[in-house]
Amino acid sequence: MGIKRRHWALAAAPLALALLATGCESVSGAGAEPKAAGTTSATSAHPSVARVCAKPAAGPAKAPAGAVTVDPAKVGDLAAKTKSSPPNTTFWLRPGMHRLDPDRYAQVIPKEGDRYLGAPGAALDGRKKNQYAFAGTARNVTIRYLTVQDFVAPPDEGVVNHDSADGWVIEHATIQNNSGAGLMAGARQQVRANCLRDNGQYGMNAYKASGRISGLVVEGNEIVGNNTGDWERKRKGCGCTGGIKFWDVNGADVRGNWVHDNRGTGLWADTNNNDFVIENNVIEANDGAALIYEISYNAIIRNNTIRRNNWVEGRKAAESGDSFPFATIYVSESGGEPRIRARTDKIEIYGNVLQNNWSGITLWENADRFCNSPANTSSGDCTLLVGNTHRCAKPAIAKAPLYSDCRWKTQRVDIHDNRFVLDKSVLKCTEKCDRMALLANYGTYPDWSPYKGEQVADAITTNQHNRWHDNVYIGPWKFVAQDTSRVLDFGQWQTTPYQQDAGSTLDLRAGG
Repeated sequence: MGIKRRHWALAAAPLALALLATGCESVSGAGAEPKAAGTTSATSAHPSVARVCAKPAAGPAKAPAGAVTVDPAKVGDLAAKTKSSPPNTTFWLRPGMHRLDPDRYAQVIPKEGDRYLGAPGAALDGRKKNQYAFAGTARNVTIRYLTVQDFVAPPDEGVVNHDSADGWVIEHATIQNNSGAGLMAGARQQVRANCLRDNGQYGMNAYKASGRISGLVVEGNEIVGNNTGDWERKRKGCGCTGGIKFWDVNGADVRGNWVHDNRGTGLWADTNNNDFVIENNVIEANDGAALIYEISYNAIIRNNTIRRNNWVEGRKAAESGDSFPFATIYVSESGGEPRIRARTDKIEIYGNVLQNNWSGITLWENADRFCNSPANTSSGDCTLLVGNTHRCAKPAIAKAPLYSDCRWKTQRVDIHDNRFVLDKSVLKCTEKCDRMALLANYGTYPDWSPYKGEQVADAITTNQHNRWHDNVYIGPWKFVAQDTSRVLDFGQWQTTPYQQDAGSTLDLRAGG
């Protein structure tokens, strides 16, 4: 399920969120302190930061009425009492370090409606022996105020809600220092005011082996330092990392999170996601892109503060001689599709402040990547308009409707009322860190592809309703259109044939 991003690839309960404004004391070990984003003309005010890891909310100091008390002095007490209790039981974990039996597969298997509450100082520790903390298929499980740490889930698997059960609520938890993903996700899952920190692969892996995830809420969390295992280096081009990775999620609200200092991408939606609202987040100092939206549909990305992202990956690519405009918001084979039900029929990116990132927004479409193509690294997946991979084959794919419906198209992307600030002296770069881009490659593969040549590049550039307008640019921005060789100044970008950024302004002198 890993997705290669290489652009030339040719083969195969009510909750009060603990939000503290920026400018507070820094978080130990959590990277650089956020600074004000400057004036926010044409944007909303700077959002607050979910500073959860430094000041986690405390759980109940006494057992609630009717709760089963769990004793940290008894190894395996939590799993045993869960097994012997009926559904809809509340468990209160006393202060201290709780442990499971030493078997690697020892785990807690909740029953439907079970609730787990941690007292102040309560932690469930896998001691680098147990693979999973909470697993099974029971619905509507709640975990609050509990630290879960030092579990060793295998790659692509998770520690909390290992089996992606539906209806779970995880709030005010600290999930840290685990291998794999700290947390998996099921339908209608609510993830609020948690610290997802220093996990080996993902803070959360929103993936479900069977069925789609719907109604996912990710709100007010701090997501920091994840991918400590550096999995993109171990599996080159795997697309298997991120602060959070979303797969095949239909309906998600991602709001008010602080996503920072992750190794790789901050937020990454990959493969047939739809109907996302990503708003009021602070996304900063991630090694890779702040946000990737890949072979997916229909999203609103608004009122986010995005700064100092992509310095590591963008610089590495530039120094290697790569001319591709690696960006801080990367929209790859994704677009608005009115035939797929969502809260919008576009990808709308507006009201954001992007400050001193390595480049800005890239809209990209790989001419060789489509359903049933060997160049589609999401092998086995087809578009939401077709479903059956085998239908996308010659000769039918060369004609309507499959000619259009077998492609994930970068279309109907509306980028407006954003503020893009660039000071090259802050980034310490001289070139390739200043790009806004709209492009595709020359189609060559496979031999039966109906998309060879420049037709996809022509379509994404002029025919698929991708539009920048009414933005503010501060600094020496350049623009790339159609292919990597066409680097334009602001005037060329605004005039025929591209006609982008009507109503926008550029101040070259400010910002460096």
